[in-house]
Amino acid sequence: MRPRAIGAHCRLVGRKINHYAFSLDLPLKNALVIVTLSTLLSACAGLHQPTSPAPLATDNPAGVGATTNPGAIDQSTGKTTVDELPAVPLTSELMFQLLAAEVAFQRGDYQAAIATTYSAAQHTHDPRLAQRAFEMAWVAKQPDEALAASRLWRMLAPHSEEATQNYLNSVVMANRMDEAQAVLEIGLKDAPPQSRGILIFQIERLLSHAKDKDAAFGTLEDLMAPYLDLPEAHLALAYAAAGKGDEARAKTEAQTALKAKPDSEQAALLLAQINPDKNAALKFLSKFIAAHPAAKDLRITYARILIEQKRYKEAEHEFETLLKAQPDDLAVLYMLSILEIQTTDQKAAERHLKTFLDVLASHPGDERDPTSALLLLSQIAEDRKDNQAALRWLDQVDSPEAYVGVQIRRAEIFAKDGNLAGARKLLTDLTPTDVPQQIQVVAAEAQILRDANRMAEAMTVLEAGIKRFPDNTDLLYDYAMDAEKVNQIDICETSLRKIIALAPQNQQAYNALGYTFAERNIRLDEAYTLIETALKLAPDDPFIIDSMGWVQFRLGKLKEAEELLRHAYTLKQDPEIAVHLGEVLWARGQKADAHKIWREVGSKDPGNDSLKSTLARLHVSL
Repeated sequence: MRPRAIGAHCRLVGRKINHYAFSLDLPLKNALVIVTLSTLLSACAGLHQPTSPAPLATDNPAGVGATTNPGAIDQSTGKTTVDELPAVPLTSELMFQLLAAEVAFQRGDYQAAIATTYSAAQHTHDPRLAQRAFEMAWVAKQPDEALAASRLWRMLAPHSEEATQNYLNSVVMANRMDEAQAVLEIGLKDAPPQSRGILIFQIERLLSHAKDKDAAFGTLEDLMAPYLDLPEAHLALAYAAAGKGDEARAKTEAQTALKAKPDSEQAALLLAQINPDKNAALKFLSKFIAAHPAAKDLRITYARILIEQKRYKEAEHEFETLLKAQPDDLAVLYMLSILEIQTTDQKAAERHLKTFLDVLASHPGDERDPTSALLLLSQIAEDRKDNQAALRWLDQVDSPEAYVGVQIRRAEIFAKDGNLAGARKLLTDLTPTDVPQQIQVVAAEAQILRDANRMAEAMTVLEAGIKRFPDNTDLLYDYAMDAEKVNQIDICETSLRKIIALAPQNQQAYNALGYTFAERNIRLDEAYTLIETALKLAPDDPFIIDSMGWVQFRLGKLKEAEELLRHAYTLKQDPEIAVHLGEVLWARGQKADAHKIWREVGSKDPGNDSLKSTLARLHVSL
């Protein structure tokens, strides 16, 4: 990207909250998905365990307790099997040990904390202390200690689903596949036939977390060998093969699963996902959907691929088909509205977002968060210059995580309405404790001042921000671009070179500095080197390609400049790239073509400063 004074596509424009970032992921209040192995754990509940320790004394009612521990459900009887907890005398010595362990853990002395708690669990035979030792080891990322603690926990609570699940997690994370396989084999064998398919998928998910993907795949192959008559077994092998990059094996297994179960959406979905030929994947999915019109997940995937290929109308048709079948489907409503925003059909997007909120309000137990929908509705209202409506939508956001972002949006709207003082006060009153949010507030205030043409004040705000956060490359970049705009090239260069020193892979800093020199027709060899470095870091960035075309133009290499600028304009129909291309064509004597491109810019962006200055400098009238 280029300095703000040079073009409208500078990075700073993107510093505002991007509420239109295209995503098909429906927001959830809790995005963490916990996969349980309840069927497996129940099947494993009867596994042989090491001999239990002798019961402890139960004559101390003030001890740790003698309650029961939630256990596994016996699949044959439906009853829950529980482990009796020992009644442990809470002596002053034991209390001191446990408190000392917790203090050590809080201070970061993880080894001492884990060892003390583990030793107490061994001495008392209390599974809760073994659980705590495991938790400490897991948080401290000590896999060996976590495995030892999970083994002890499971030994002391052989019927606890949680203990067995964490034991299996620890075994897999430690790449002890033989140990995991022994447990999983018995679990599969003892599982009811109607539950075995689900259990197979859970096992594949568990093994997918192993570091050694080949060893995990070998274990899965051994586990699935007796069950290859089940399509789930082949599908699990397909998932695992895809996870380790073996697409040929993944394809073979998925095809076998689909042959055994022709309506398997999972198999068809995987075959489409691993197909490198997206056109062939689309044809395959289209055929499958025609044969199985109720295949919702497949239709969504089909729409996603259409979107990747920018076939938005076709994708929109698929979502509309889904919505006809389920008018209250929150996921489809949200995805369709995002797609409509992408295609600039804001009225339809607004309608579907409002329906989304209405449906969500009628299901108070749903975990979806309305924040994203409210922000989108606010942005739509702001785009049509209905700032009061935009503020009303923002007023409905009650997510603490979104509070700072919402206040920044409010400040931006205040500034657009001419209430610059109110906007700045709103930002000044914000006191976020999170450093990234503090930086965001500084950048937002500078942007508001910049938009109001108060460049000196914007730079003052950024200077203060850089004093607080001297190594923040975003603030340094903004400061450099403001300095460039007011022609303080020394400050601009110093800031950009500091970014390069702090972040040598930051292509934008190289590009901005090189373009600044090229635009002023100075230090052209250095400009070329800087932009060349940026291009190596981001070879497909249209703005960096444009910069290289521009420096070639300055160096008098008109043919090379035209080729680069045409390529950049093919990648991105940006007004500034078009203005540059027009000037190169003008210099090469292709004045009709230059006129045509400049007229296109004028019709789309009549107030474009770059176009105005170029036409004035060349004494051209359109």
